[in-house]
Amino acid sequence: MFANDKSIESLSQLFAECRKYILLQKEYVRLELIEKLTVLSSTLILIVVGIILGMMALFYLSFSFAYIMAPHVGGLTVSFAIITGILLVLMLLVYVCRKRLIVQPLVRFMANLFSNTDEPDKE
Repeated sequence: MFANDKSIESLSQLFAECRKYILLQKEYVRLELIEKLTVLSSTLILIVVGIILGMMALFYLSFSFAYIMAPHVGGLTVSFAIITGILLVLMLLVYVCRKRLIVQPLVRFMANLFSNTDEPDKE
């Protein structure tokens, strides 16, 4: 089948190039995965920090509103109860709208992050 040495040499070069291509593809997939995991983890850290800071701000803001409302509603206990009721209603509202507020944006983000559609390089 292979009569001369040139054919065998060409085949060995072809196998070497195929092996090099497979190794490069493996490296590319690994780097692509590292990039996407970095974006995912940095976004997660940003969201966690934002939630923690937002909760702290909401905590102090609710205390401020409670002390501001206290003379108008009949006491500090009543104003804290009103603030608690408002926060419970907000929690219920977030729970009811969780698909639209949390699930769908998260799915869109993950789909955009891990989709195979490569954008042209912005250089």
